[in-house]
Amino acid sequence: METGQRETFETHGENLLKKVKELIEEGNIRKISIHNKDGEEIMSFPLTFGVVGTLLAPVLAGIGAVAALIGDCTITVERTDKTEDKQE
Repeated sequence: METGQRETFETHGENLLKKVKELIEEGNIRKISIHNKDGEEIMSFPLTFGVVGTLLAPVLAGIGAVAALIGDCTITVERTDKTEDKQE
């Protein structure tokens, strides 16, 4: 059974794309949401296992465009936790 954990990161627009790429490389991300400083969701996108390269290019381009327009923002990450699958 999979459960999700949520983490929040605060960043500035210029570091937004870099942080999102770092999170994607970790590989255990189910969903990423980006909120402005007022808490309004600007964009949200799900990530599924095996989504890499050219499939992420349009998403990363969109994040780059958003990063150029906003100042402070918050990234909310929903992680996949599969540790409950293991039976002792």
